[in-house]
Amino acid sequence: MNEVFVIEPLPPGLILQPLSWLAAEHQRCRRVCALIEEVAVSSDILRQEMAQTQAYLRIDLPLHTDDEDKDLFPLLHRRCAPEDEVGRVLRALAAEHRRDLAAMIEISDLLDEAVRLDRPVADSPTDQRLLRDFAVRQGNHIALENAVILPIARLRLSQDDLDGLSQGMARRREMSV
Repeated sequence: MNEVFVIEPLPPGLILQPLSWLAAEHQRCRRVCALIEEVAVSSDILRQEMAQTQAYLRIDLPLHTDDEDKDLFPLLHRRCAPEDEVGRVLRALAAEHRRDLAAMIEISDLLDEAVRLDRPVADSPTDQRLLRDFAVRQGNHIALENAVILPIARLRLSQDDLDGLSQGMARRREMSV
């Protein structure tokens, strides 16, 4: 990678539009997945990319997962009509979140070790595969949320629901709304 790109934080005011916040967070996650893929295949030790990835995996992605698991998904369970048939999709996404939380810790530890040992991740096919598989899973997960969950949320959630969603997300980040 010739130029390090930075994973910019979201503008704080966007939290007042929680579905737009979630969509923007999905874009940030896609950028992190691109970093993860770059780290996985590079013969260099990409310290800045690794540090950004670790910060995102340790702080931002768990917050985002909580936004969905603790606030958005329960709201959708309550608000969606039976013909929406979202229950199965929400349960599958929540299960993926649980699996990915464990993978996030493993990846973060793996990156710590690569820096400590001063070796590129690409030197270990097992580590390389772990990173690349995670990035692919995240991409598929985000695609499903963007294609199914966010559109149905826009259709089914009231302004009061969205306000409550904003408040929960802001509280989690110690922001005021």
